[in-house]
Amino acid sequence: MKTLAVFTILILGIAWGDEFLQELAKRLDERGSKAWWWDEEWWRDGYIPSVPNHQVEVSSVTLRSGDVELPVLVFRPKGGDRYPGVLFLHGRRGLDDLTQLHAKRLAARGFVVVAPDLYTPRLIEQFPSRHDPVTEEDAEKALDYLISRDDVYPKKVCVYGISRGGFYALRLLVHKGRQNRDIACFVGYYPHLQDPNRPEPMHVYAYHEDVEKITVPVLFFVGSEEQYHRLRTILVAVDELRNKGKDARVVIYPGVGRGFDFRNGERRKFADDLAAKDALIRSYLFIRKHLGVR
Repeated sequence: MKTLAVFTILILGIAWGDEFLQELAKRLDERGSKAWWWDEEWWRDGYIPSVPNHQVEVSSVTLRSGDVELPVLVFRPKGGDRYPGVLFLHGRRGLDDLTQLHAKRLAARGFVVVAPDLYTPRLIEQFPSRHDPVTEEDAEKALDYLISRDDVYPKKVCVYGISRGGFYALRLLVHKGRQNRDIACFVGYYPHLQDPNRPEPMHVYAYHEDVEKITVPVLFFVGSEEQYHRLRTILVAVDELRNKGKDARVVIYPGVGRGFDFRNGERRKFADDLAAKDALIRSYLFIRKHLGVR
């Protein structure tokens, strides 16, 4: 209803003149939890009208991965039913509180979401520059765990990568050979599609060669204000996949930059909230479709 009201006011503003539109622009630029558009029920519990909304329970498990104990959070709807599974791969932020909220909102749509903490057991600090390939083994261990759960049905799952989590997803799909066999689809939020350890020019002008080997359906989200090298790589990658006849698409949100899904405090704007809700709804529909869930 809030969205409908905004568009109605915009139409009226055409007739009411520049002064009104200037005031409206100020209102639309309001940020943070005191803004008129803020929805605490959405932010904290993932509630969205007109789509399934489940109360979410959170548990934790520890998996053995090589020489470390891998902590994993599991977000799932309350109750004993079985649900489709999603492997949630965090970005350079790590699995911090804001990232966990995203996983919770996804689970509220009716998914079992398994989110491994790929940094803590390897003593990797938040926002690392380099990528430690051994963490790819940890991500695969979490995938195996997700598929093995009794409350996950069907047994194929979707991989869901945030920023650098997109590169983890790519490695699972192609390098680990898990696409089609275990992974049916790939959702990426402004995904990193290049090896972080490669020279900078390769991040600007080239995506990782494994991108061209993706065979599962792909859905990417990115803001128009994303950094040039990331935006360009995503668009070129999607074009290449589509040229090869693959099911690949990207949604570009006008006036939105990186982090729209978790940006909080006084930095969060109405456009961020619209993009985050829209992306989650599109993800819900996309995942269910490609997992064959009605």
